[in-house]
Amino acid sequence: MSSLTKKKCVPCEGGIPPLTEGEIKKHLSEIKEWHAIDNHHIEKETTFPDFKSALSFVNKVGELAEQENHHPNICFTWGKVEITIYTHKINGLHENDFILAAKIDELI
Repeated sequence: MSSLTKKKCVPCEGGIPPLTEGEIKKHLSEIKEWHAIDNHHIEKETTFPDFKSALSFVNKVGELAEQENHHPNICFTWGKVEITIYTHKINGLHENDFILAAKIDELI
């Protein structure tokens, strides 16, 4: 279990810089199979045996996102879910993004 899962997402009002490349790399080592894209967002693709399983996972992620008040972009189809996370207020990555990713990993 990542120490990130013990944290709670805190509202980001903007006005702060996104994480640096070094900070992003550190946080990536704490989550499973997520990829940083252009140091702007993280994404992960997860496969499932069928549509129903993928939909169930999406619903769990949705519930978690509401609890954390931090909402990822979710795209899903038969047997596949793609999740993209970043903090819109700073147009980049914040620790909240990695907290949410770690908690999503626990749902898989």
